[in-house]
Amino acid sequence: MSKVYAPDDPQFADLGPERFVLTQLDDSILDAKFETKPIGFFKDAAIRFSKSRVSIIALIVIAIVLAMAIVGPNMNEYGYNDQNMDYINLPPKIPAFAKSGIFAGTRVLLNRRVDALGDTSRYPEGCIVHKSNYQVINGVELCDVTVDYYKYSGVDDDVYFMFGTDYLGRDLWTRVWRGARISLVIAFVSVILNSTIGLIYGSIAGYYGGSIDMVMMRITEIINAMPTVVVVTLFILYFGNGLLSIIMALVVQNWIGTARMIRAQFYRFKNSEYVLAARTLGVGDRTLMSRHILPNSIGPIITRTMVAIPSAIFTESFLAYIGLGIRAPESSIGVLLSEGQKVLMHYPEQTLFPALLISVLMIAFNMLSNGLRDAFDPTQRGA
Repeated sequence: MSKVYAPDDPQFADLGPERFVLTQLDDSILDAKFETKPIGFFKDAAIRFSKSRVSIIALIVIAIVLAMAIVGPNMNEYGYNDQNMDYINLPPKIPAFAKSGIFAGTRVLLNRRVDALGDTSRYPEGCIVHKSNYQVINGVELCDVTVDYYKYSGVDDDVYFMFGTDYLGRDLWTRVWRGARISLVIAFVSVILNSTIGLIYGSIAGYYGGSIDMVMMRITEIINAMPTVVVVTLFILYFGNGLLSIIMALVVQNWIGTARMIRAQFYRFKNSEYVLAARTLGVGDRTLMSRHILPNSIGPIITRTMVAIPSAIFTESFLAYIGLGIRAPESSIGVLLSEGQKVLMHYPEQTLFPALLISVLMIAFNMLSNGLRDAFDPTQRGA
């Protein structure tokens, strides 16, 4: 036990007031000033995101595709359904690149009789660019002929199509960008609806918990147990294959993943100290959910939304492949791929351009979602 000294103890007799000295009397004792301005959560996320070059490039690519989807179909005089049987299956041609051999409007015709190449009724004058692979079969001399397919088809010199034409003579440039517009509308609208439904449903289940949560989660399990392809197929067959019905078909089950994620976030934060303090001060449930708990889930929501967009585009393309795509004559990326694969061996450019476009979108959105995931990761705050 420590010894207790009395105030009148002799050893403290010489400790008068004059023995004490006030320190820091002339110095102001204040908290240290912040050297930089305080940074909020979203500003910190934006700073981290801006340092990811791959994500910035992906964002620029997506912006370019969105801009082209808006203005691309109006960059020439051809409508997306303007048909001309004189322009059937023309290859891509851009006059500025023609001299380099790229987009020159040429096509290789295989195994053509050499003795017939001088027939101007079959090969108009000036259409033959190159001859190769000479061979004799059964006494007949054959060769492969590279022709200017526009002259070969009797098309005027001032007519060209940057992406070529399809089997009905429709301009593929217009149809590709028109199809990108339709596919992006389907993807964005369906993802926004999925996020909204999942956000509301998951927040209610996670916040109230108990029997409400149990009933709501059992409903999601029943819906999710149904095969996705069967549900979407039956939905489109019943309501038709219009734009609205395809969007709704993509919403039938896809909101469940968002609802489960939001539910988990609400379970994680609803018993935090700041939420309990706000509840003690009389803050209502709606305000607690929207202003105190939901902001902590914004990062995962944005990341999941970016991941869901390419998935929706891919699903729309899959539906087009199985014959449940957008109704003709409207185009989408999936419809163009479905039509192009039928003539892939003869006219590969009709598949190439929509395939490149969907590949670029898939890669760009995935790279963007990776950057957003890292930017909104709370564990990386301040890094």
